[in-house]
Amino acid sequence: MALEHARDTVVSFDDEPLVLVDVDDAEVGTLSKADAHRGRGVLHRAFSLFVFDERGRLLIQQRAAGKRLWPSFWSNTCCSHPRAGESMDQATHRRLHEELGLRCRLEFQFKFRYQAQYDADGAEHELCWVYRGVSNDEPAYNRSEIADIRYVEPQALDREMNRAPETFTPWFQLEWARLRRGMVRSA
Repeated sequence: MALEHARDTVVSFDDEPLVLVDVDDAEVGTLSKADAHRGRGVLHRAFSLFVFDERGRLLIQQRAAGKRLWPSFWSNTCCSHPRAGESMDQATHRRLHEELGLRCRLEFQFKFRYQAQYDADGAEHELCWVYRGVSNDEPAYNRSEIADIRYVEPQALDREMNRAPETFTPWFQLEWARLRRGMVRSA
């Protein structure tokens, strides 16, 4: 069951400049969000946030139906792009607050490069920085970005992803598999 939303302010725009990078994550320019996701996509910097509560449940979101890529798919807590001239720290905290009304300490976990094709006209091609945090604050989601939210136990999420992988975003599946390997080793 979803928690009540805070607002429906539009916080993402097709013309916002994304940071283009090479395979070593060096900046090579900017391109509008719409153009960076056209065709097979142009490699750009992104981030994914995984926010847990103190019970160890992960907050996941169902992407809004109006999203161009992977609408209505379930994904990690929050994901987006730093804007030109914005540090990763500024971007991650800005977006977590814009989408879910949350603020928390975020710890860098890893970064990786992937390409995922949604349809003939759009794809993700990202060098993605992955962060993890813990918050017990009540999320209040932005309905222009998110259709629904819920907390899920890690083992239950594993079962859901195995049973119906087509309902989850491709980057979430890749990142979760890597995070879970680390969680199992540290347990």
